[in-house]
Amino acid sequence: MKVGITTTVPVEVLYAAGVTPVDLNNIFVLGNSTKYMNYSEIEGFPRNLCACIKGIYGVAMLEDIDYIVGVTEGDCSNTKSLIEVWRSKGKKVILFGFPQKKQYQSMIEEINHLMDHFNVRLEAVDDMKRELYPIRQRVKYLDELTWKTNQATGFENHLWQVSCSDFNGDPKVFLNELEEAIQDIEGRKPFPSNEIRLGYIGVPPNISDLYHLVEENGGRIVFNEVQRAFTMAKETIDTNIFNMYLNFTYPYDLQGRLTEIKEEINNRRLDGIIHYTQSFCHRGIEDIIIKKSLKVPVLTIEGDYPEKGDARTKLRLESFIDMLKDLKE
Repeated sequence: MKVGITTTVPVEVLYAAGVTPVDLNNIFVLGNSTKYMNYSEIEGFPRNLCACIKGIYGVAMLEDIDYIVGVTEGDCSNTKSLIEVWRSKGKKVILFGFPQKKQYQSMIEEINHLMDHFNVRLEAVDDMKRELYPIRQRVKYLDELTWKTNQATGFENHLWQVSCSDFNGDPKVFLNELEEAIQDIEGRKPFPSNEIRLGYIGVPPNISDLYHLVEENGGRIVFNEVQRAFTMAKETIDTNIFNMYLNFTYPYDLQGRLTEIKEEINNRRLDGIIHYTQSFCHRGIEDIIIKKSLKVPVLTIEGDYPEKGDARTKLRLESFIDMLKDLKE
């Protein structure tokens, strides 16, 4: 059985239950996004709605998805309405929420509800957590190949980290492909040390060539904030499943995210930050606080449909990196 997820959820529960998780966002962005968008708009979704919402709706309806775990707290504010539409179309949906007060007991209740629904015991979930742990650590190592040894590209870093939401539906195959990628990266010469080092914060981008455009102008993204959070790689093998998802920064308040962002600006010696916002998304308001809180230059870019960067985005990236070069000199 394939279970669609609207964002990162305790995937250990799904794998322990013997079902295959499918991150609907990843299918939308990496697949035939136009097909999914067109389907949703024909169904009546407005044009001035976040493309991701329309995209994941289309994926769930057009692909072989048997069930959906919809995140009602800690992600997109439109998901609740989206769930209502899915249910009206006969789709089976179970709700999951990240408790906004970050209370341990509330997280226990949420994960227990998920385990009860899929008829799986905590011991099996813990076993699966331990099975996924070394995979998460190898993705962490690939991250180090990006910012420590300067051998992996920003896009490779992004892609492997964001894929930890569902491990592409098969952790064993995922690990084998990851090891092949790491072996290739380890054999490369490092990127030039004088490149502008950038951090990327915000939801994963719908601008498909963003990383290429940055590198084309003499920069390199060596920190992907939300994608890194998806890996859960900072946790120890003995961290229990409840604390693991309480420590997951993305669903909670901005201040927790900013604390980690500031740490990584120092650790990775970042020259600047690219803040990506999705059109019509409430998270765009956070840009006001981000620019006030960070002590490095911040470029805010906005995306909508999955597509290559337009002329304006290209020009702004080029100007931003040129400015950072001048500041560095």
